[in-house]
Amino acid sequence: MFNPEKERDKKTIDVFQQLFKVNPNDFKSNDPEFMKILQNYIFGDIFATGELTFKEREMITVICLTVIQCVPQLKAHINAALNVGNTPLEIREAIYTCFSFLGFPRTLNALEVFNNIMKEKKISLPLESGKTIKDEERYEKGLEIQKPVFGDALDKMLKNVPGKFGEVAAKLTTETYFGDTYTRKFLDVKTRELINIVILVGLGNFGLLKPHIGAAIKLGNSKEKIASTMLQCAPYVGSANALSAMLVLIEVCNNMK
Repeated sequence: MFNPEKERDKKTIDVFQQLFKVNPNDFKSNDPEFMKILQNYIFGDIFATGELTFKEREMITVICLTVIQCVPQLKAHINAALNVGNTPLEIREAIYTCFSFLGFPRTLNALEVFNNIMKEKKISLPLESGKTIKDEERYEKGLEIQKPVFGDALDKMLKNVPGKFGEVAAKLTTETYFGDTYTRKFLDVKTRELINIVILVGLGNFGLLKPHIGAAIKLGNSKEKIASTMLQCAPYVGSANALSAMLVLIEVCNNMK
């Protein structure tokens, strides 16, 4: 049971009420001891560390749960994300951003959870379109975003793929990853790149994490915000992934000196 006289418990109760509109003592579990460990760690410790807003923390959590496909928790945290100020369009766009790294099936699973919540809230579907470009502009507009941030790194990385598949993969990435996604409304490029870091931390893909940390910094995310984002991921994807990601962040920061 949570004791409101204890400082850590007080923090947990306050955050839990803001996110879920209930008291943690009202949450029934067959393992109450484990649930208290979980809730105090996430809502008493993690939420009290760093300068991320509750809105940002819940968006990060939604993406973590999309990566690991925890549907019951995803439903709860999409509702929490709405409770602390994320709009339906922002949440949808964050989920859309996942497909390049997660693939379509896992992204569709998350969108189904999201859309069911919209139906429960009597919000008309489909939501407003986020598309801003014509199909024939996908490569050109994608390249306008890609080049200043990543240069020709993708072309160099794929140049030795047998046949012309490297060229094809690079073109499709520019069109789809940057053209179809980054040009959309409701989330800026800076936020989408931070979301990509969350996805890569969740996947444990530390090879691709390095260039995306650099990109996130170029786009205006501070090193401290990136570190805080990685820590926010820890309860959901594991401390091993979060700490390993922080080591990559240290490497990137050292190389920038």
